[in-house]
Amino acid sequence: MADQAPTPQNPVDGSFRDPIETVTVRRSPRYGVFLVLGAGLGILVAMILTFAFNGTDQVSTSGVTYSDTQVFGFLALFCGAGGILLGGVVALVLGSMVGRRTVDVRAEHAVVRTQD
Repeated sequence: MADQAPTPQNPVDGSFRDPIETVTVRRSPRYGVFLVLGAGLGILVAMILTFAFNGTDQVSTSGVTYSDTQVFGFLALFCGAGGILLGGVVALVLGSMVGRRTVDVRAEHAVVRTQD
């Protein structure tokens, strides 16, 4: 029989454990990046819509005339929220597609001591 090395003792709490374990790694998208990109895309769409249609020359039904900045603000509010929603949906779909692929890897425990 081959000699096996004894399981090392953890210097922190004195327990014995196997330093190498098998863990499952799953990739997932960064949801914040997708939300920010969706918001940016929504604001870009709002800017395009603001300057593509010249509706500020007409008086609204309430008798108020809106400036280009006000129109952009209203559109940015709705298009930005829609872009965030769209970015979140895309991230969830990609997360479910990529999340199916998992990889088993070996991980080693390491104890690092520092002196403060």
